[in-house]
Amino acid sequence: MIGQLALRYLLNTIYTILFVIATPWLIVQAWRTGKYREGWPEKLFGRIPSRNSTRPCVWFHAVSVGELQLLRPLIQEFQQRWPAWDIAISSTTVTGRKLARESYPNLYTFYAPLDFSWAVTNVFRRLRPNLLVLAELELWPNLLLLAQKNAVDVAIVNGRLSEHSFKGYRKIRPLTQLILPTIKLIAAQNQAYADRFTQLGAIADKVHITGSIKFDGANPDRNHPEVRQRRQWAHLDDRQKVWFVGSTQEPEEQMAMDIFLRQKKEFPSLKMIVVPRHAERFQAVADLLQASGLKIARRSELDSAGPSSWDVLLIDTIGELRWWWGVADLATVGGSFGTRGGQNMIEPCAYGACVSFGPNTRNFKDIVTELLQYDAATQLPDSQALESWLVTNLRSPEAARRQGDLAAAWVSKHLGATNRTADLLAELIDFHQFTAPNPLVSRDAA
Repeated sequence: MIGQLALRYLLNTIYTILFVIATPWLIVQAWRTGKYREGWPEKLFGRIPSRNSTRPCVWFHAVSVGELQLLRPLIQEFQQRWPAWDIAISSTTVTGRKLARESYPNLYTFYAPLDFSWAVTNVFRRLRPNLLVLAELELWPNLLLLAQKNAVDVAIVNGRLSEHSFKGYRKIRPLTQLILPTIKLIAAQNQAYADRFTQLGAIADKVHITGSIKFDGANPDRNHPEVRQRRQWAHLDDRQKVWFVGSTQEPEEQMAMDIFLRQKKEFPSLKMIVVPRHAERFQAVADLLQASGLKIARRSELDSAGPSSWDVLLIDTIGELRWWWGVADLATVGGSFGTRGGQNMIEPCAYGACVSFGPNTRNFKDIVTELLQYDAATQLPDSQALESWLVTNLRSPEAARRQGDLAAAWVSKHLGATNRTADLLAELIDFHQFTAPNPLVSRDAA
C-alpha cells in the first residue's frame, strides 16, 4: 500500500507539471475553437452530482463520440439483461458529453475525471459504482489502482492494443505490470491484441477474445426509418448517385471538392456529402465548399426550410453519421489520406456501399487487411487514384454493387461480439447482483 501511495503522489506531481505546461495551449484552444471551456470542476476535482440510488451501478467510460457509439449496443444489451442496475456514462470531450446527454437523457452522464487521485476518488465516492467498463483502451494508473482499492471491478471491452501502442506501453512495463493485473476482464477484439495485453502484464485467464462490438453497432438496413428520414430531408431520389466522404480531416475536403468539380460535368446527377471529423471545423469546411461556386446545403438547415436542390451537402451535426452512411452509393472514409490513421469503415460496409479509403489506416490495420482479402473495399494511394476509383465505379455501377454486397456480407459474418461480451460481464455482475451498492471503504483523497 505504501508503494501505491507513493506512486499516486508521483503521478499527481507529473500530471500537475504537465497540466501547468499545457494550460496556455488550452486557453488558446478554448478561445479559438470553443473546446476545453466546460467541465473543469468534474475533470479536475471529480465534482459530479452524487448518485442517491441504492441500486447497484455500472459506470461506462467512452472517451469521445466514436467510443460512445461503439458502446451503444452493449449499453442496450446491459439494460435488457440487468434492468435493476443504474447506468452511468462518462466521456472526456465536449462532443462526447453532448452526445451522451442527448442519446441517454434518462441516464447519469458526466465528464470523466482526469487521472488525479483526488478527482478519481471523488467520483468513486459520489457515484458509488460496482463495475467500471472501459471502451477499447484506457489504462490510467490512478483510475485503475483506486478502483481496486475501492472494490470496483474493472473491465475493458472491445479491447484494442495496436502495435504502435504496444511499443509505447512496453517502455513503461513495470507500471503496466502493476495496473493490468487489477483488471478483472479484458474482452479483446482478436488474438493479437489479447497476446499484447498478456505480455504487458494482464492475467491470462482474464483475457478473452470476443471480436469487435463495432460490427454489432453498424446498421445494415437502408430502409431503416432514420435513414429514410435523412433521404427525405436531403430530397434524394433513386436517380441520383451519392458520393459520401465521411470523417474527414484537413485537407481531405479540398481534395474531394476538387475531384467533384472535375467530374460533375460528366456526371451531372452526382451528389457529394461531406462529414468533417471534428465539430470545430464545420464553419471552415462550409467556407471552403461555398468558395466552389456550387449549390451548398448544410444538414442543420435541412429539417426546417432548407434547400431542396444542392450539389454538396455538409453534415454539420454530431451523432448522425451512422445513419447518413445509409444514403451513400460510393463511400470514402476519411482520416486516411492525411495523418490521423483512418476512421471506422465498418458502418458504410454494413450498408453495402462501395467503400474506399486512403493509404494511412494504421488505426484499423486488421480490419483493412480482412477487407482487402475479401475484395470488400478498395485502398487507394493518393487523390489521383481516388478520382480514378470514383469514375470507374460511376461508369460501372454493377461492379460497385458487387463490391458493396461483399462488404455487407463481410460485416454480417463478424456479428455477435456484444452478446459474447455481455456473457463475460455476467460473471462479474452476478457477484454484485443482489448486494448493496459499493460502500467505498476508501475515504482518503490522496
